[in-house]
Amino acid sequence: MKRILPRRLFLQRSVTVGVGLATIPNFMFGSNSLYTGMKLGLATYQWGKDWDLPTLIANCEKAGLSGVELRTQHAHGVEINLNATQRAEVKKRFADSLVKCVGYGSNFEFHSPDKAVLRHNIEQTKEYIKLCKDIGTNGIKVKPNGLPVEIPKENTIAQIAASLNEVGKFAQDYGQLVRLEVHGNLTQRLSNIKEIFDQVTEPNVKVCWNSDDTDLLEPGLEGNFNLVKKWIGDTVHVRGFRLVDYPYQQLFDLLAGISFKGCILIESETEPNDKILALKEQLALFNQLVSNIKKA
Repeated sequence: MKRILPRRLFLQRSVTVGVGLATIPNFMFGSNSLYTGMKLGLATYQWGKDWDLPTLIANCEKAGLSGVELRTQHAHGVEINLNATQRAEVKKRFADSLVKCVGYGSNFEFHSPDKAVLRHNIEQTKEYIKLCKDIGTNGIKVKPNGLPVEIPKENTIAQIAASLNEVGKFAQDYGQLVRLEVHGNLTQRLSNIKEIFDQVTEPNVKVCWNSDDTDLLEPGLEGNFNLVKKWIGDTVHVRGFRLVDYPYQQLFDLLAGISFKGCILIESETEPNDKILALKEQLALFNQLVSNIKKA
């Protein structure tokens, strides 16, 4: 079970961070690029799942976040059933705000041994790639979700890679990245992600780091990070910085070491009563992690 910092200790630390950042102009908090170019955003997995699009954008602005990854089947309702006018309206809402739509979080997966299911996921990914272009974002998140026990591992690895190559090639015509989330039973192990990417040929297919406990298995966080660092794209998922059993400072140091300039996306499973306050607290901790990055 993950341990959470006691709220009193967290607030003490946040006050310290706040004092240190108090002299920085407010506009800097939106970009959070104080030292490294990293930005903080929200993946709408839990904290934003019940917000319609105007509320989602407004709440991210209130919290000082730079971006949001829209997740499928959530209350914001950004899906492929939107017509051209509605898609243009979504694009304009973000363009008129301080919040960037950094991507789309789909549930499409490429590990199924059922060829019809696999083909459906590939073709639907292509339809959502078109949606991504229309709403003004630049990438879609997909995932593997396991290694079927009845299929040789190398076959599934090759199938996932081939699927990524197909959708990656398609996405190039729309100016989109395909981000593979480090996800799923066994497939979330970085050694298996490396095996997949050893067979990926399309340069716009990237790794979305997911900050799971399996990152810490042998050879440890740095060793696992090094397995895939050359493929890490512009999005990273985190579970929330009050979780003290994941070495976030080390992760930030490693990201800075590859000159990561993308968006760190909060994907917390908790249910705080005041989500805007919770996001502001996360922003304070994010800024502390950024300010403590060890220079190479």
